[in-house]
Amino acid sequence: MSKAITLSEYGAPEVLRLSEVTVPEPGPGQVRIRVRAASVNPLDTKIRSGLMAGAMPVRFPAILGLDAAGVVDAVGEGADAAVGDEVLGATTGGGYSEYALLERPVAKPAALSWEVAASLVTVGRTAFRVLAELGVGEGRTLLVHGAGGSVGVIAVQLAVARGVTVVATAGEHDIERVTALGATTVRYGDGWAPRVRAAAPQGVDFVLDASGAGVLADSVDLTGDSARVVTIADLSAERYGVRFSAGGADAAGQADEALPRLARSAADGTLTLPVWRTYPLEQAAAAHADLEAHRNRGKAVLLP
Repeated sequence: MSKAITLSEYGAPEVLRLSEVTVPEPGPGQVRIRVRAASVNPLDTKIRSGLMAGAMPVRFPAILGLDAAGVVDAVGEGADAAVGDEVLGATTGGGYSEYALLERPVAKPAALSWEVAASLVTVGRTAFRVLAELGVGEGRTLLVHGAGGSVGVIAVQLAVARGVTVVATAGEHDIERVTALGATTVRYGDGWAPRVRAAAPQGVDFVLDASGAGVLADSVDLTGDSARVVTIADLSAERYGVRFSAGGADAAGQADEALPRLARSAADGTLTLPVWRTYPLEQAAAAHADLEAHRNRGKAVLLP
């Protein structure tokens, strides 16, 4: 038996409970890791609350957690790792646990901390995928909403590295940090669209909305084409003819291929992903409460 955070009903953060669970056994192609760090993503809070019950129903009892990093301690037939390897990846069956299963483990560079390794998976894959879906290339201008968040931070850096002109909206407390990544940053909130127009007199070619803050109508106006706007956070996307990016098989496969490169970039310092706070496993509810109250300024990570 091992310890894990389990969810037996939808509700507030307090429904997350520390429980004794059976240690999972890896199937074909899978590895089991002793978890050293597990990322807490905003999507986890939406799943826990029931907001995603229609699109991502939970079979109770469940273990949350999309991403984890740790040391391989068991391998299934055909698995692409060996016992003792340090790896990161997307979990099968949840990462808020002492042990977790990964289907496509990625080698963790020695210089990469466990906290960043666990944090990089979903946000890194998402940022890479959405830029690919938009087709953003050198010489174009990209507007990133919610650039202070983890997906936004990575998207800004990937786009700048490709020679893209990046304009970003962020909270007052994040403007300096996002600007240091190479973006022209303006304050979000009322009047953001005129501020963006002033910051990008050449116009905006594409928009990535990582905020879900009701910015889609004005974003379509800025680009002149709803096909040039993608959101990962606004469930009203269809109303504006905007794509809601959840990642199809092809896009997910490309993002999986990008993850080793993202890990190497994070290890050598050419890609930055701030970790705001770490929590012991039993404080998962506190981590969820902090994310829902928007207290975090970077990733929240559980340390089993």
